[in-house]
Amino acid sequence: MGRKRKSEYSISNIQSSMVKEGAFDLKDRLIDYAVRIIRLTEALPGTKAGTHVAGQILRSGTSPAPNYGEALAAESQADFVHKLKVALKELRETEIWIKIIAKADLVSAPKKLVPLLRETDELSAILFTSIQTAKQRKA
Repeated sequence: MGRKRKSEYSISNIQSSMVKEGAFDLKDRLIDYAVRIIRLTEALPGTKAGTHVAGQILRSGTSPAPNYGEALAAESQADFVHKLKVALKELRETEIWIKIIAKADLVSAPKKLVPLLRETDELSAILFTSIQTAKQRKA
């Protein structure tokens, strides 16, 4: 009947159609960011320090995307702002962990972290502005 084959729902097909439509929104950027954080944690050493930092940044760096998703389904303006603030807080924590990784030389090429730091800053700025806008609308 109208049943789709499993391959039609693959991530690459979804991403491909999103690129064609120009539909990369903040949610998509945050999901991509989480994936980059996951990849970074996989590159950290299996030492005591590496394992500790991996766990911390994995938690904080993958949290903004689902928190933003929850904000989109907020029950009130205050709830929306609160969930955006949580996502922003997690991004700020992640920024610190990235800097710790770089300074402690936990990855072979710390300079490769610069684009990830830049994306952290951009996402933080977007969320900060969104929070300010939501607060102004509330007032």
